[in-house]
Amino acid sequence: MTGTPFRFPLALIGVAVGASAFAILFRESLSLGYQLLFSADSVIEAVTRLPPLGRIAVLTVGAVTAGTLARRSRQRQDVGNVMEAVALGHVRLSLRTTWWRSAGAWVAIASGLSIGREGPLIEMGGSLGASLARSLGIPLDRMRVLVAAGTAAGFAAAYNTPFAAVLFVLETVVGIAALDALLPAIVATVIATALTRAVVGIGPIYGARAFTLDGPADLLSCALLGGAAALVAIVFKAALRRTERLFGAARLGHTARFAAGGAVVGLVAMAVPAVAGNGYEVLNLILDHELTVTFLITLLIFKIMATSASVGAGIPGGIFTPVLLAGGVTGALWGELLNALHITAGASAVGSFALVGMAATAAASTHAPLTAAVMVFELSGDYPIVLPLLIATSVATAVSRTLGSESVYTSELRRRGLAWELTLDGREIPVSST
Repeated sequence: MTGTPFRFPLALIGVAVGASAFAILFRESLSLGYQLLFSADSVIEAVTRLPPLGRIAVLTVGAVTAGTLARRSRQRQDVGNVMEAVALGHVRLSLRTTWWRSAGAWVAIASGLSIGREGPLIEMGGSLGASLARSLGIPLDRMRVLVAAGTAAGFAAAYNTPFAAVLFVLETVVGIAALDALLPAIVATVIATALTRAVVGIGPIYGARAFTLDGPADLLSCALLGGAAALVAIVFKAALRRTERLFGAARLGHTARFAAGGAVVGLVAMAVPAVAGNGYEVLNLILDHELTVTFLITLLIFKIMATSASVGAGIPGGIFTPVLLAGGVTGALWGELLNALHITAGASAVGSFALVGMAATAAASTHAPLTAAVMVFELSGDYPIVLPLLIATSVATAVSRTLGSESVYTSELRRRGLAWELTLDGREIPVSST
């Protein structure tokens, strides 16, 4: 057994390397799968090449396969379990469960279901932390830190955003800026980001963008956009909850439930193939002002439907990137409205507001304004956008909280009887949650 002083640093390095290696394998194998199976460069191109009925068939089979793989572990696990492990010390993360859920998520994403890939990457980072801690006999308090560090590494590897990854852990997972968790999270993030960039590239994943801030009027406009984005996020979260309840009320068997979810997404994809996947490819088109207003409105409605059907049916995966897409559409529509009113001009304004909308909707969905602002800043690589991002995410989070809409992660925990409130005195945990 390695000496006690070296166990934690070695485990931390192992978590960071393992999380980044898994993320690279996950991403690159998806690209290879599209090329080999469909001779396509993206999931949207692959789905578009299928005949209409073929889309329903592929998405239905993909949903059944993905859901069946995820159920092989016979244990429910998601990002909420990672939060529970770090915040409450209930470390119930299973590496075996994570592998099965990740396999299911891979099949779901490869077949075009409307979910994000960040879910399995974050879960894998947290589960690796827990597994290595158990193997090396690391005590519970340090195990919780390793889970947090692994989560940061997985987030960084998913989006190539190291600062946002650390903030995600502090704002969403840990809930407090404790140095015991902050420093390992930074180390794991640096290692994971460096390894990921060495393979997939160093630049912002949505390319470099330019935002021109003309004056206080633009800040006011971004504040109003933050309010609009919060309403979209609230509708998105309500649709997710409602669809999940509808599937539950139908009392379908697991296979029938997966098939129904896949069939719904297939029907939507018959009309709008762009709803397939997590939304990365479409976001680039939005930022380059290549979509019409009519298509943007249709995409927003159908993307919410497709994601709700995917998640409601119990398909493993994340919703963070679909939420970013919904925000990008909202921001682009806001820019188009201002153009129509002759308040702003040009395609660059639409793309800029799309970036702000992405951050604002993510903030309203997760109640993590700093994470959302810094993440989109890192995704765009544009410093002048910082002030618009901060004002929009702050307003979006405030509006969401004022209207009583919870974070998507908090609401999941509350349904399990787990919850906590963050105050100036720290985390307050009700007795029923301990």
